[in-house]
Amino acid sequence: MRVPAAPTQPATSHAVARWCAEQGWPVHPLAAGRKTPSANCPDCKGKQHSATGCPCIPAGRPCHGFHAATTNRTRIDAWWSAHPSWGVGVACGDANLIVIDIDAHSAQVPDRNRLLPGIAIHDSVNLEGLASGFDTLALLAALRGQPTPAQDENTLRVRTPSGGLHVWYRNPHPASRFRCSTGSSTKTALAWQVDVRADGGYIVAPTTRTPQGVYVREGACHLPAPLPEWLGEELVRTGHLIQRMPALAARPAIPGRRRRSSTPVRAHRVLDPLLAEVTDCVTTPEGASFTEKLNRAAYTAGGLAAGGHIEEAVARALLREAAEMARPWQSARNERIIDDAVAAGAARPLHLEGRS
Repeated sequence: MRVPAAPTQPATSHAVARWCAEQGWPVHPLAAGRKTPSANCPDCKGKQHSATGCPCIPAGRPCHGFHAATTNRTRIDAWWSAHPSWGVGVACGDANLIVIDIDAHSAQVPDRNRLLPGIAIHDSVNLEGLASGFDTLALLAALRGQPTPAQDENTLRVRTPSGGLHVWYRNPHPASRFRCSTGSSTKTALAWQVDVRADGGYIVAPTTRTPQGVYVREGACHLPAPLPEWLGEELVRTGHLIQRMPALAARPAIPGRRRRSSTPVRAHRVLDPLLAEVTDCVTTPEGASFTEKLNRAAYTAGGLAAGGHIEEAVARALLREAAEMARPWQSARNERIIDDAVAAGAARPLHLEGRS
């Protein structure tokens, strides 16, 4: 598949808006010289009302910020032809984007226990020189044995006029949605001076200009890579996950029941309750003992397969489906748990004689 070329810099806001829309990213205008949305129309400016049901958006007026974002070329052409100095904002949720916004503001460094929410940093860790989100994100990555996203050359990165960095990622599991946050929040935050832009937020597109400078793409990559698995796990751990229950409820409560006609009933009587425990974790992003439950189900499946009660390929498919329903953002980790536990269970074949 041919990857479309990114607009060369410098480029007009109109060209950037068109290019973003071609990627499937809904765009909306930013006020000239600012990183905030353009002003509402006079009617909306004087009224306190939500974007839902407002007639301005379907009429093509760029009111209510990212709620008006669109990929409609006619509307985009009309907006930026009339206001060429407008900047470009991208609605992250509808664009299926998760952007890590790394700040480098001059601020008092908080206590070490507030640098990485939920992680106690031992006194033996030398924090001398830590001064920005680049440092806290690098620390988080180091604790997880991963490279820092700030140096991820495989994804789109945009340098901000204030010296920060926007690291753009694509959500590889669209059914799982993530909320925005600020690094200073005491409720939901990834790291100090590290913001998250996702559902319910927008990000400034490269080439947008403010009095402080221009948002400039850094490096050769101009498209977002899939969100790294470990980073997705950290977003879940820190409370960023938004569950979409209607979409999940449409799926079977116990995976594999439609396959019962081709697999032994006795094996399902043992395995189905364990699979149900795994899928039940969908309502609890953390603290549900998901790993333990998946491990137990996979160990049992390995024993059933070794005992000749179910085909291993069928058992693995059931396990994978249950795990993906509950934790779709960590597919590789799910696979490792299943592989290890099935292999361990296979060493102790289960015998179901006497069960009915």
